[in-house]
Amino acid sequence: MKTVEEKNTMPPNAAVKKLIWLSVVLILIFMMSICIGRYSISPFELIKVFFSKLFPVEKTWIDQVEAVVFNIRLPRILLAILVGSCLSLAGVSYQSVFQNPMASPDILGATSGAAFGAALAILFGGSSIVISGLAFGFSLLTVGIVFSIGKKAPGSPVMNLILAGIMIGSLFTAGTSFIKLVADPTNQLPSITYWLMGSFSGAKHYEVLYALVPMMIGTVPLLMLRWRVNLLTFGEEACRSLGVNPDRLRFVVIISSTIITAASVSVSGMIGWVGLVIPHLCRKIIGNDLRYLMPACMLTGAGFMLLVDNISRNLLEVEIPIGILTAVIGAPFFILLIFRGGGIEHD
Repeated sequence: MKTVEEKNTMPPNAAVKKLIWLSVVLILIFMMSICIGRYSISPFELIKVFFSKLFPVEKTWIDQVEAVVFNIRLPRILLAILVGSCLSLAGVSYQSVFQNPMASPDILGATSGAAFGAALAILFGGSSIVISGLAFGFSLLTVGIVFSIGKKAPGSPVMNLILAGIMIGSLFTAGTSFIKLVADPTNQLPSITYWLMGSFSGAKHYEVLYALVPMMIGTVPLLMLRWRVNLLTFGEEACRSLGVNPDRLRFVVIISSTIITAASVSVSGMIGWVGLVIPHLCRKIIGNDLRYLMPACMLTGAGFMLLVDNISRNLLEVEIPIGILTAVIGAPFFILLIFRGGGIEHD
């Protein structure tokens, strides 16, 4: 049986160097994202605006620049980074736990439940906070139902969870379709449809803070336990021989991944492909060892989401929903990975 070190396709020093490069690339994309837009800002001017918040700097810019940077672009960019990193982290975690290269953040129906909750809130005229709150709540409720079914049903617990996720997710998808059927076609139906396509438009500071808390609650355990999650890839007997309870570990990973998925979907809408494509791309870059793969997925997912959001808000006069772009970019890219890599890799 191979050890974790033997299974990793890259030496630790090389993996760390690649993580540093991914961090540098993310910082560059972050700076570029703030500079480009309908109202362009030069990099030098942007640096001065940021430094003015920490040190006394002579003001050579108009007030509109600060408003654009801090009130419009910065919340949106931070939200895109959080959502991209969390969806990617959830994707690689699900793929590792279920030993399924096609697993993604919606495998347990979390996104379907969130869509139903958001559509229900829009139907009854809820505010943006209520919409996000119901989306988050129904997302967790959906996975709770899936867990209850998977635990009580006979047979393989992992397979039961996947099948229950498909079933319950389909029910909530049907519920969302019914809400769209009875919604007011003038106001409510377009709002529901637009939310389902995903967007960071109009992101506010409070939305970033709202999402950050559950994202941290889910992300910290995943990063702290990532070396243990490696053991799941070698089977339950290997885990138990090393003093790790595979059932308990699997439960913690699934709950943590569900929390960050629910938080992401509740503030951004349904954004697909990120949690499926990014983990496979990062395996090509950094190997299978989750100690390095998880941080790499977070950095790459954040950068990818920023690039897609830049296209969304700058390509046309009308903003393109994020979900459309991730599908248009993600699907062909996934096919390219399959052909260039000789198949899809998994842990």
